Amino acid sequence: MSNLFTDITNEFDGQDIDNNKVLSLFAYLGPLVLVPILAAKDSRFARFHANQGLVMLLVSIAIAIIEGILVRIPVLGWIIYIAYILASICIFALSIYGIVNAVTGKAIKFPFIDKINLIKY
Repeated sequence: MSNLFTDITNEFDGQDIDNNKVLSLFAYLGPLVLVPILAAKDSRFARFHANQGLVMLLVSIAIAIIEGILVRIPVLGWIIYIAYILASICIFALSIYGIVNAVTGKAIKFPFIDKINLIKY
């Protein structure tokens, strides 16, 4: 599992981490990703978590739209629905993991979305 998740905590300033732990947890609560984006603009740590949270939010929205369209196809619809449920569970689990990381002052890149940088940090 350690190969999937990359810990880059040492790239961030300790004072920045301490000052922005609480704001960073909002990044993983859907639309509340705007809290660290707007309230901690100068924090690299908060922007890191906001980037991951924003990517996860956009992926969640895209998956929901795709599922809403494809679920109407006979037989394939059930497969799409099951895939949607599994993806939702994965996103929920990553959100919890992200919240724990933010509150404990860690910056750990998530697999598959680690290369997507919508917010520069």
